[in-house]
Parts: sequence; C-alpha cells; structure tokens
Amino acid sequence: MAELEITQNQSLMPKLIDYLSSLLQRVAEANDINGRFQPQKISVFHGLTRPNISIQNYLERIFKYANCSPCCFVVAYVYLDRFTQCQPSLPINSFNIHRLLITSVMIAAKFMDDMYYNNAYYAKVGGISTTEMNFLEVDFLFGLGFRLNVTPTTFQTYCSYLQKEMLLLQPPLNLQNSSLYMGRSPKLQYICFNEDDSSSQQQQLVV
Repeated sequence: MAELEITQNQSLMPKLIDYLSSLLQRVAEANDINGRFQPQKISVFHGLTRPNISIQNYLERIFKYANCSPCCFVVAYVYLDRFTQCQPSLPINSFNIHRLLITSVMIAAKFMDDMYYNNAYYAKVGGISTTEMNFLEVDFLFGLGFRLNVTPTTFQTYCSYLQKEMLLLQPPLNLQNSSLYMGRSPKLQYICFNEDDSSSQQQQLVV
C-alpha cells in the first residue's frame, strides 16, 4: 500500500520532504505573481517580508527537530489543502507558507501522535514566539473549521498521489495535478480531493 510505503519507509521521507518543499515553493511563487493582479487577504500567517530561510530548509528543519511520526507530514499536507479550500482569499504565498507549515505540522502531530512537543518547542523550531504560535494554532483551527479528522480513505488518497508524483523524474515542474494549485491563464485554480467521494475523484474550485 502506498500509505504504508511512504509513512513507514524512513528512506522515503527525505524524498517526500524534497517533493513537498518543491511543490509548495512553486505554488507560493505562482500565487505571488497572481497576487499582483488579484487582491489577497492579509492574515496572522502573513509576514512583513519573505523569510530568509528557504521553504525546503525550513521543512527540513521541522522534520529534523519535530520528531513527529512520518504520517504527520501527509496529514499536514491534507490540512493545508483543506485550509486553501476553506479560505480561498488566503492562498499560499511566500509571505505565509512558513507559518502555515509549522502550524499544520504541529496540529497534525497533536492529532496523530500519542506523544508530541508543546507549542513553546514548536515556536523555537519555527523561529517565532510562543505567543504567536498560540495565535497561529487557533487561527488555523478556525480556518479549517476544526475539521481535523482524516479518514483512512482520504489518507490513502493523498499518499497515493504523493507516491505517484514522487516517482516522476521532475515532479515539481508539473503542477497540473497538484491538490493545492493549478495554473491556467488567466486564472489560478485550486483543485482538491473530494473527500466525500469514495472513488477519490477530484473536484475543481475556481478562485
């Protein structure tokens, strides 16, 4: 099963981290460009400037120090997807992706793992204050509508998607199947996995 191979094979985790960071980097850059033409809401996740640390280095730092189970990164990806669906005026960009990442992984660890670090620890990992980490957590939960449960079917769907994309030679160069972004001139579109459909078909949402 794809979900078992990704989350139980530790040798695949670096590749998963590389793929996710590359995908999110391109999504953020695409939405940065789109933001010049379409207004985007400013939120607590939005920094005044782009962080100096790259998305890949930041995600690798989280992976190194969070010590959460591998499945948390898949669940965090599910949460990010849900967040963009629920908050279409808050697309992922270079100004908010870092805070969204540390928050989604922390919440995934709390929901999935029996043992996890507290907010103060994740704040240090993420390079922010504990107070800000607390605010980000609350805002993210409300942004999700507190939809934290990930069914086995949904988890398998996302794992299968990631597994397929990771097998491609250059997955970050093709975003057409991304569950976070689809670039089609002149509009950007988000597509998501329809979690209510057992056949795992995709549902397209135009923003």
